[in-house]
Amino acid sequence: MIPNLLTAPALEPVSLDEAKAWLRLDSTDEDPLLAALIVSARLTLESYTRRLFVTQSWRMRLDAWPAQTLRRGTLAIPFSPFRSLSAIRVYDAADVAQTLASATYRAAPTRDAGRIAFVSSPPEPGRACDGIEIDLVTGYGDSAIDTPEPLRRAILALVAHWHENRGDVGDAGAPLPTIAAALAKPFRRERLT
Repeated sequence: MIPNLLTAPALEPVSLDEAKAWLRLDSTDEDPLLAALIVSARLTLESYTRRLFVTQSWRMRLDAWPAQTLRRGTLAIPFSPFRSLSAIRVYDAADVAQTLASATYRAAPTRDAGRIAFVSSPPEPGRACDGIEIDLVTGYGDSAIDTPEPLRRAILALVAHWHENRGDVGDAGAPLPTIAAALAKPFRRERLT
């Protein structure tokens, strides 16, 4: 599966003003730096938790349906939390996208990773590479406050850590600061092997 971000979050779970208040900064001199640190902290914690914090749209590209999908009639969605499915397109032999009718599958929203349940076996793609496209919407919600408060606090803790330890060589490759990891850990989705 190849994931592609279609629509990035319209806002961050933590505002610039919240970060400045957390750091007790009044000046606007470091606003661009703080804005970049907020985005970096969100991305880092999204990677750590394997969850997407605010609404964003993604496209999954598959060469073919996984064997278990054809056997069981379901396809696991690796994005969490799963909000909705926008479209499923399967490319035919003429390289034309055929959009599957929504009546042929079910994809219920969930606070965790979702799944697509097919009514019948989905059609096989007619091209060998990227023959299937699945567009979906993920994230806790459209508003910053939809992101659980511990994750918002983890972002602030990570921004503060990076702000206070700029250019420190000894920090390279270090795990998350203890407070950020502790706040985010209950939300972490473990990887199954």
